[in-house]
Amino acid sequence: MNGKGLFLFLAFLAAACMMGAGIAVGERSIFGLLASLIALVAVMGFGFSMKKKYREKGKL
Repeated sequence: MNGKGLFLFLAFLAAACMMGAGIAVGERSIFGLLASLIALVAVMGFGFSMKKKYREKGKL
């Protein structure tokens, strides 16, 4: 998977985590909300670190 495809996948994954958080709020599920927010932070952090590595290598 090339760089742009990876970042597109990570963007969809982050959006899914945000939707999961919204659904968890609607269902009044504290566990679901916490799991979604933790997953969101992990996905976004991984994406930003990958973007930095790609930028340093000159691939972006």
